[in-house]
Amino acid sequence: MIAPPYDVIDTAERARFAALDKHNIVHVMLPEAPSGRPADDRYRIAAELLASWRARGILTRDREPALYVLAQDFALPNGEPYTRRGVLAAVKAEGYEPRRVRPHERTHAGPKADRLALLRATVTNIESIFLLAPDHDRALADAVASVAQAKPDATAELNAVGIRLWAVRDPSRFPLPPSPLYIADGHHRYETASAYAQENPAADRVLSLIVSAREPGLVVLPTHRLIFGAGREIDRMLPRWQDWFDVQPVPAGVDPIRHLATLGRNQTACLVADRSRIVALLMRPGAVFDRVPGLAQSVAVRDLDVARVESLVVQEILGASTSTPIVRYTADANEALQSVRHGGAAAAVLLNPTKVEQVFAVADAGDVMPPKSTYFVPKVPSGLVLRSAD
Repeated sequence: MIAPPYDVIDTAERARFAALDKHNIVHVMLPEAPSGRPADDRYRIAAELLASWRARGILTRDREPALYVLAQDFALPNGEPYTRRGVLAAVKAEGYEPRRVRPHERTHAGPKADRLALLRATVTNIESIFLLAPDHDRALADAVASVAQAKPDATAELNAVGIRLWAVRDPSRFPLPPSPLYIADGHHRYETASAYAQENPAADRVLSLIVSAREPGLVVLPTHRLIFGAGREIDRMLPRWQDWFDVQPVPAGVDPIRHLATLGRNQTACLVADRSRIVALLMRPGAVFDRVPGLAQSVAVRDLDVARVESLVVQEILGASTSTPIVRYTADANEALQSVRHGGAAAAVLLNPTKVEQVFAVADAGDVMPPKSTYFVPKVPSGLVLRSAD
């Protein structure tokens, strides 16, 4: 019955999950109105379907309050195995003004209007948001690890990610972290829940997976840029880049991804590939960004590799030709390189990942990151735990 979050499911994926099981959560999370019916009927249909699942025992409600420890076993694109653990809990939906929950992204009106209509109809958190806790004393990380030593109460698998779940029946003994908490994923859902709490004060909590920043399995991947469009070869860009970067060829026989990680340990670095070669760009020491479009923000944003590369590398490639560019994104560096070699992309820009501490710094500064700055893996499954919002 589980599925990925609503915002990473396209039409084909929605159809695939819907066909797997008539009780899959996509039927409620991404409802569809029957042919010939008004589109807005889909929210009422979702509410009716959810009510029928509860009435028939497809979904059962815990009689007493509980927390849920979630472990997700996954592999990175290079095959390296990881396990990320966190706790599902209800967090106060109060907007950002109290600064107890802090964002790092801008949101858009369309998705929030859609999620708010669904929340009004179902009065249920269909999905959770994903929060990070600094957890300086490791109290949360240690508590989650302790629970996860026992046999899980439920197991599942979703898109090659193993899922284990434990119910914590005495929540009062579990050390939930103090504020502030930081949104890793789910900005639209948190803002939607906060807006709904203004309408319905009883619905002042939102289902959240809280993960410790000390969790060994907490992984942030970079989102690499793929650019399609003629006239965007590396040679045309070099005169512009050399004002900011030292340009080096990537040595033959070297793994470019590991090479990038090594270059970026103490300075901003990226790789740029076209059909003929791959070069490394290393930010020159002492660069001043105050007057660079896109970098005239807080110091926390100016310190981000992704912000510097987006402004000084990607934007230069996009503006290098009169042809209209198309930008696509991937967290898989090998996929990005293959797309340049064989998939029709004119150029690929590969980045190192943003650090969790940088996410905190941007949020603490009240600023926002460039789009596609972070990719937390894996996604939190939808449908594993639902929470009645009232």
